[in-house]
Amino acid sequence: MLLTSVKVGPFRSINEQQTTEIDPQVTVLVGMNEAGKTVFLRALHKAKDALDKEKFDITEDYPRKDLLTYKRRHEESPEDAVTLTYVIDDAEASEINAKIGCDIKAGFRFTVSRNYKNASSIGLSIPEAPVLKNLATTVGLSEGAVAVLSKATSLREALLGLKGISLTNEADTEFVRGLETRVSGARADWSSVCSYEAWQLLSPQIPSFLYFSDYDLLPGKLNLKDLANRLAAASKDPANAHKQIEPKHQAVIALLRMAGVELDDFSNGTSYEELKAQIESVSINLTDQILEFWKQNEDLEVEIDIRPDASDAAPFNDGPNLYLRIKNKRHRGVTTPFDQRSRGFIWFFSFLVWFDSVQQQLTVVGSTTSNNLVLLLDEPALALHALAQSDFLRYIDDLAETHQVIYTTHSPFMVNSDRLHQVRVVEDKPRQGTVISSNLSGSDSKTIFPLQAALGWNIAQNLFIAERNLLVEGISELTVLQAMSRAVEETGGVGLDPQITIVPVGGLSNVATFVSLLGGNGLAFAVLHDYSGKSDQKLDAMVQQKLLNQKQVFNFSQFKNLGADEADAVATDLEDLLDPKAYLEHFNEVYSKALAGTVLKLEDLPQADRIVQRIEKQLIRSQVSVRPTPGYNHFAVAAAYVAVPPKKISKDVIQRFSKLFETINQALR
Repeated sequence: MLLTSVKVGPFRSINEQQTTEIDPQVTVLVGMNEAGKTVFLRALHKAKDALDKEKFDITEDYPRKDLLTYKRRHEESPEDAVTLTYVIDDAEASEINAKIGCDIKAGFRFTVSRNYKNASSIGLSIPEAPVLKNLATTVGLSEGAVAVLSKATSLREALLGLKGISLTNEADTEFVRGLETRVSGARADWSSVCSYEAWQLLSPQIPSFLYFSDYDLLPGKLNLKDLANRLAAASKDPANAHKQIEPKHQAVIALLRMAGVELDDFSNGTSYEELKAQIESVSINLTDQILEFWKQNEDLEVEIDIRPDASDAAPFNDGPNLYLRIKNKRHRGVTTPFDQRSRGFIWFFSFLVWFDSVQQQLTVVGSTTSNNLVLLLDEPALALHALAQSDFLRYIDDLAETHQVIYTTHSPFMVNSDRLHQVRVVEDKPRQGTVISSNLSGSDSKTIFPLQAALGWNIAQNLFIAERNLLVEGISELTVLQAMSRAVEETGGVGLDPQITIVPVGGLSNVATFVSLLGGNGLAFAVLHDYSGKSDQKLDAMVQQKLLNQKQVFNFSQFKNLGADEADAVATDLEDLLDPKAYLEHFNEVYSKALAGTVLKLEDLPQADRIVQRIEKQLIRSQVSVRPTPGYNHFAVAAAYVAVPPKKISKDVIQRFSKLFETINQALR
């Protein structure tokens, strides 16, 4: 079961209810500070907290500007804060069909809403006609019973009808008895018995949310007697437990829980060596896990000690303290307090402690959600070096193999530039408050700066280290080729070899510079460019000067009409390999505001070889301007196409790009 979309609001800075699509694996919330990224995560966390500690509170959570107005209707008509939409898989659909007798398919969706009174409402509808049809085939039923089942539209109606006729045999009686049990077992406030039965099967499988932020980091030291006193005080006054048990205390409790150590063990005679051995075992195991992904310094390890220090300041001078230190073997084993080292390493270690501890708690209480969790990570790895953040992205991908992950960031190094479809931009707009959207092209330039920087970083990072390079003219080619490579692979084909780096050069005029740079480093490369209808003089000159090999140069016309003679090639851009109708739909969406109600239709466009040229001619003919200079921003449309690709890509388009990738892969072997 997967979370597919979330409807949030009104909630804190989210003034207006809005729906956000959730990626099956990783969803990235990108926005400026104070835009509302954390607010969105908090809303999800409160909707279904795995540990069942979070609740909605109108004073804390309802948008302050409308709070007084809402309070008047809260008791009678509480508003929904969050609505979660889930989709089931084949196994879940098969189980429901087998146990209920319905015929739902994989892809069936249902919703769970949580309101400000912390009550849930379920949006789930199972058609009962197929169930009744199956029931009518029960062996031994009389013709009268079958007739009632055939006419009924629900199980409750069927039961009523059966009770109104004479039951002629034992099979009828037994059947009615079983149907009575089903109907009486469903809650009266559910209009459909089968929907209630399906909910009973689905509800234990619904993913819960786990939220983690910088506030949950482990401290360098903590007094264990003080921790025990705080736990006792919290137990006596649960309503104010949060004042006693801060996140750092929760983090240490989690570490002790992982080690199988109780606070009482420190005062009941358990030996120092035994306690330290148990905790050190956990710390070694966690350090080993970190080093699978932490490549910045593999000489670090965490040391844990337990000892009193009467000379320290209160509360550390009373009873045993737990000390966490980081040893750097690169510097002859020098140790420093845990909280004085790289916050990136601290974050990583603390997260593993927290995550493992939560899973243990869920297992102990028998929760069926222990393996079905959505992880909410607030600004993960923010303190990491840029390359370390790239390492951390690999860790997120590892988590995403078993859990959906939603994380926030404003770092360009925490965005995969080839997965812009996973990005949701978060903006704080006047009067609207926080707005979350997948429309990258229509967002504020400051908001999408990390995405632009991510693309630039990808280019800068790979330019001199990739052994095989494909030079293209601009960012549009980079984004579309990466997206179509994934699309081809999803259909079972072979996309662009992952060892090949796509390098936008900013136009054909810059090819010579890039060829010189790449050639000077002994790297392989090919050129893929738009075709104007005739050969490019600069490329021809480079071939003549032997700066380029003709076998390294390709243009998009070669892949537009597969099988056509080279002499019949027409002017072709990258956009002409895409479905023109789908491309035009994205153009209309990106420039809907500038078009002011006008919708460009494919059949109305002037004739020309290239779709870009046809659109630009239509804009001139219609006297419509979508930007200060003539034409339009090709990258804006390409980014929209990549962010929200067509649900179904035509066979012709897949074949074109399959041939393109096959040709480039072969040229750069």
